[in-house]
Order: sequence, then structure tokens, then C-alpha cells
Amino acid sequence: MSVVLHGSLGWVLDSCSLIDRGYSPCIRWRENQKSALKCSFKRQCFQVFKSYYNENNRADVDTGNTEVLKKTCKPSKKRKRKHHELNQGEIDSLVFHEKIKSVILEGTKYLVDSAQPLGYLNGQTNVDKEPLPSQECNLAALCEMAKDLPLVEDEEQERGAQLLVGEDGCMSHVDLFSQVTENKADWATVVTVMGEEYVIPPHTAFLLSDFTRIQPLVHYGTRFDLIVMDPPWENKSVKRSRRYGSLPSSQLKRLPIPLLASPNCLVVTWVTNRPSHLRFVRDELYPHWGVEVVAEWFWVKVTTFGQFVFPLDSPHKKPYEVLVLGRYRCSADISESPSETSEVPVEDQRLIVSVPSALHSQKPSLSEVLKPYIGADAKCLELFARSLQPGWTSWGNEVLKFQHVSYFNLTPVDEKAEAEDDCTAKEKQAQGFDSPGKT
Repeated sequence: MSVVLHGSLGWVLDSCSLIDRGYSPCIRWRENQKSALKCSFKRQCFQVFKSYYNENNRADVDTGNTEVLKKTCKPSKKRKRKHHELNQGEIDSLVFHEKIKSVILEGTKYLVDSAQPLGYLNGQTNVDKEPLPSQECNLAALCEMAKDLPLVEDEEQERGAQLLVGEDGCMSHVDLFSQVTENKADWATVVTVMGEEYVIPPHTAFLLSDFTRIQPLVHYGTRFDLIVMDPPWENKSVKRSRRYGSLPSSQLKRLPIPLLASPNCLVVTWVTNRPSHLRFVRDELYPHWGVEVVAEWFWVKVTTFGQFVFPLDSPHKKPYEVLVLGRYRCSADISESPSETSEVPVEDQRLIVSVPSALHSQKPSLSEVLKPYIGADAKCLELFARSLQPGWTSWGNEVLKFQHVSYFNLTPVDEKAEAEDDCTAKEKQAQGFDSPGKT
């Protein structure tokens, strides 16, 4: 069950199940021979059992959960930090937090309490003890090297897209850096790209590039009804960890949103908890693109027991992130049909509650949450993507990062036995054995 609960205050999501929906059936091509696989994302990536504790070794009491998981090791000695006056950024953060604190606290409690009788957020019993995948992603470095390649002429880019795998199962000669690549199959496909195996969802398209090579996405010729982006915001933590390259806020204005968005396109941006970034999106970035802010939502990160992953009042890290939602108000020169001008109102201050991934920067899929606001047949685009979604187009310099086979469990399937099981199940259903109310 990918959407565990949908209530008036928001949603509770099972992020791992959301990923798995797009990978059945799955086919692997090797030497022009295909084999069937059972494919699922590694669930240990979503096994977050404990909250982070404060210096007094107490759990966050704001969650309403009094259970304390004691530490077995001695607390490390830390040098006491000198008290200092708050700077303007810290003051702004505190003011924003106090403004939304009750929404986060009360809404999360309601949603978690509602999900627990359904068997979710009660603590995971089937623990997978395998270590987390640690695949090093070299895609960003490859994009940097691709900058030295000559740009493709506009006439050639008008071809639109290239197929990842031909009808005969042969890998096409693909140029991932200068043309959108599509998997038009009705199944997920395991393919070898640049010497590594990746799992590509069905009916997906992607472009592996950075800002200097985003033109093929515009030449792809599609205007999207939903654009979701998770920019690599600049902050001290990113600079220290060097996990990925960051981008100055001002550079985001270069994204060609007016060339990619359909009329009334829903634009959703993940924003860190720095008020300066939130102000930039609301007051500069969206107006620059012609996007009208319509709502702010919050992603609340909880453990498998339903506790906040960080204390709600922690001065360092908060257990929530902000999403800014807006509608693209197109210029007069874009023709609109009556169906395009209609839109579903977006409610403000909704919560998305889920157990976060232990993998850095892996956000939950918003596909099911946003469907009511864009329609089931909407064309969807993710910018700065680190993974692919069925039916979506994705762009970024790490767009295949979480598609690497090391993040998946791949099990060979006996196609003959599976076909026999399907036939047996259909026969039973036809005879009424599986009908509701019958035994």
C-alpha cells in the first residue's frame, strides 16, 4: 500500500512501496537474450528505527511518545559552545518555526494515530540486516566531461528522443548527454549503461546533463502539467560533506520553466529550512518564471515507530522540509483550450508523513499525492532528479543515481511456473473462490 492514509490534513506514505509499483514486470537483456526478474527496492534503505537524541539522552517529548531507547555507549565529551546572540538568519528560522510548529505537531499526531490501526508506523518487525548500498555515483563527473563535447545543432535536436532499447532487445547507440532517452516498454528494463547496470522503469524518459546541456529537454517538444524540482541548495553542511555540488540560488532563474510548462502547470519546489531560500522561491524565483504561489506543504520525517526523526524544536535540524507549490500563469501568446484553463484548487499547509530514506537526498515520490491536482493523464517532469519514475520525464546530472542495480533486489523468475500460477488464480476467480463474501 503506497498511500497508507489520505485525510483532511494530508497523507501518510510508504515510500518504498511507492517505488516498487513501477518495477513489475521486469526484464533483463543480456547478449540479446531476455530473462524475467522480480524487482524491488531494498527495504533496508527505509529502516529508520530511532529518533536522534538531545544532549540529555531523552527522546523528543513533542511527539507524544514516551518510550525512550537508551544508549549503550557513553556520551562523547564535547566542547561547550559559547552562547552567542542569534544572527538575523537564525531569528528568521525561529520565527518561521514557531509559526508552523502547531501545524506540524498536531497534524503529524493525527496522521500517525490514524495510520497505526492500519498496521503502519507501529515499528518494523521484519528487519533486514544487510548494509546499505554504497554505490559511488560518477554520473556528475561524466556530465562535467561531456561539456567538452561539441553541442548538437538545433536541426539534429529536433529528432526529439532516442529509444533506450530496440524492439529486438538490442541496446541502441545512445548519447545520454545530448538527447532525451526513452523506455517505451510496458515493463521495467535492466540495461547496461556505461559499463554499469541500471533498472529503467516503463514509459519513462530522461536526460543526463547539467545546466549547459539542458537544451535537448526543451527540444523534446513536450509541455508538462507538473514540474517537481529538488535544487541542490547551497548550505554549510553540503560544503563540508562534499556529497554533491551545490548551485547558487540566482542560477535557478536560468531554468527554462516558461518553455517547459503547460498553462496552469503545477510547479513544486523542495526547499531547505533556511528562510532566505524560502523567500527567494516565493518572492523572486516564482515571479521570475510567471508562477503564482498557491500553497506551502510540509514533508514530515518520522521513524518506523511514528516519532519525529529529530526533536521538533532542535536548533540544528528539523524533522520537516517545505514544499512550495505554484501555478504557471502563461503569457498571452500560448494558446489555451478550455480544458487547459481549468484547475483544481490546492489546499494550503498539508502534511506528507513518511519514513525517510537513509540514502542522502532521496525524497519520497509525489506522484500519487499530486494526482488530484493535475489529473491522471498529466505529463510530469522532475528537475534535478536522482531517480526515475514510471510515466515521468526526468533531468539532472545524477538522474540515474538511485536506478543502479545495487539499490534493488533482483530475483530470477520461473516464467513457466508463474504463468501456471496466474492461470490457476484466474480459474479460481472465475469459479468464485476469490470473490468477496465467499469462502
